[in-house]
Amino acid sequence: MIFKVFFNILKSISLFILIILNTNQPLKLEIEIRPMNQKKFNAALIDLAEKRIKLNQLDYADEQYDEAEDDLHNAEDAFLSEFGDYMENVLEEVHEKVCSETDVLIPTAYIAKNYVRKGETLDGDPIYEITTKEGVIVEADKYPDKTSRLVLMPAPARLILTVGGKAKEVVWELGSN
Repeated sequence: MIFKVFFNILKSISLFILIILNTNQPLKLEIEIRPMNQKKFNAALIDLAEKRIKLNQLDYADEQYDEAEDDLHNAEDAFLSEFGDYMENVLEEVHEKVCSETDVLIPTAYIAKNYVRKGETLDGDPIYEITTKEGVIVEADKYPDKTSRLVLMPAPARLILTVGGKAKEVVWELGSN
């Protein structure tokens, strides 16, 4: 009896493998993406920006530096855990449309190293500025001979393409697609 059950299981597995091998299509796995909480996403980005600002204000020799750096890394890990899959999909789409020859990196790589607070929105969210030297260097399809970068900005959450150290173009904004 046990042998017969075992044999049927092996037969089913073998049939499944044959079906896969006889098709020229890769096996597609559907990954469910949880509904996006846009306020929580933006709040997480604001938190990361504020932690970067705090860390940048500290000297490496400051006794608070290690704690601030750990806080930043923990916040980055939490961001990736909560929103990493979503952002990877967004980044794949943006790269396909904007910089098709550039590999997609981990989402936290697109977060600026230095944010500058420039005020607040009517809702109380901070307004940030960045220099054009922030973000991941990409080969922008529309600007092949210029240095271009993609950077993730909070409030509102968006991806900005900077080109040639001057122009800034929003290429994705949370809730716009």
